[in-house]
Amino acid sequence: MASEESHMAVTCTAPVNIAVIKYWGKRDEELILPINSSLSVTLHQDQLKTTTTAVISKAFTEDRIWLNGQEEDIGQPRIQACLREIRRLARKRRSGDEKDPLPLSPSYKVHIASVNNFPTAAGLASSAAGYACLAYALAQVYGVESDLSEVARRGSGSACRSLYGGFVEWQMGERTDGKDSIARQVAPESHWPELRVLILVVSAEKKLTGSTVGMQTSVETSALLKFRAEVVVPARMADMIRCVKENNFQGFGQLTMKDSNQFHATCLDTFPPISYLNDTSRRIIHLVHRFNAHYGQTKVAYTFDAGPNAVIFTLDDTVAEFVAAVKHSFPPESNGDKFVKGLPVRPASLSDELKAALGMNPIPGSIKYIIATQVGPGPQILDHPDAHLLGPDGLPKSVA
Repeated sequence: MASEESHMAVTCTAPVNIAVIKYWGKRDEELILPINSSLSVTLHQDQLKTTTTAVISKAFTEDRIWLNGQEEDIGQPRIQACLREIRRLARKRRSGDEKDPLPLSPSYKVHIASVNNFPTAAGLASSAAGYACLAYALAQVYGVESDLSEVARRGSGSACRSLYGGFVEWQMGERTDGKDSIARQVAPESHWPELRVLILVVSAEKKLTGSTVGMQTSVETSALLKFRAEVVVPARMADMIRCVKENNFQGFGQLTMKDSNQFHATCLDTFPPISYLNDTSRRIIHLVHRFNAHYGQTKVAYTFDAGPNAVIFTLDDTVAEFVAAVKHSFPPESNGDKFVKGLPVRPASLSDELKAALGMNPIPGSIKYIIATQVGPGPQILDHPDAHLLGPDGLPKSVA
């Protein structure tokens, strides 16, 4: 961190999280309060992360923000909601803390730059990592030390879950002001070291129906969603937390798939219906079930968010064979050597019995690539000045 009397810069990274018990639907649009609790797995930042630099300075005349190198409108309501909440908390801390006066005023303008190392708006939870990182960086630079669930949540609901590593519960809360709608860690990233995550990137294009609009329509029109939130999810949350704590992959995997299927069923039950899965997504579902049926147990599990990409959970001893099964069913078109990114995956061959059990005609090129990763920690501060995305003048550093 660099700090003088009139200028301060902080750079942080934050992770992507993948919900295994899904959040879909809000009871309050403005405060972003969910109609049900949810549970997620935080992915490792070595493979997927947002990096954000926040600089506040007496010299700045206005707030500004750059995302992936492009200046964006800082007036976007969700960005403004995060900024307002952080400045409110900063003023509150300042007024109540005479012993430790903060060096910089909450009224100083801020410049923010943020980059993702993965495709944005492709159903890879980029907004969760982005707003968690924004909340964390702003809290550091304005000297805010309280729970940041509310700040991150005001940007993107699922962002509050990216404030922690490991396995994270977002408690829906009961209060109308949302003060009890917060994230908490159920188990740390070190709890289940054998767990692996494979992201099968089907399409990196922007989705047809954004999550915000989709949720609103579902809440208004889906009877199944109401039943899901009130009856199904509370029991599943308790079961899922137990499976995580017991490292029970059979239970974890089955619940993950059932909850994904039900989430997409509520999307189809929405009127007009929403379909985030495409033909390749459905073929991946068949592949997983046939792979598991061959072994007579749940060795791999899928989940899909609001997009066609599959997130696969498995244990480290199954990764190589399942990746081979994916390559067999969806042969890479041209990038065979770069088809698997992230953690190294050793080559494996499939038995003739397993090939017969999969029984699928190969469809080349329908999976673009795979990202292999694992469970990871929450937001990190990067202390090295070279890590800053903004220069001392508060403008993006030119990329050499």
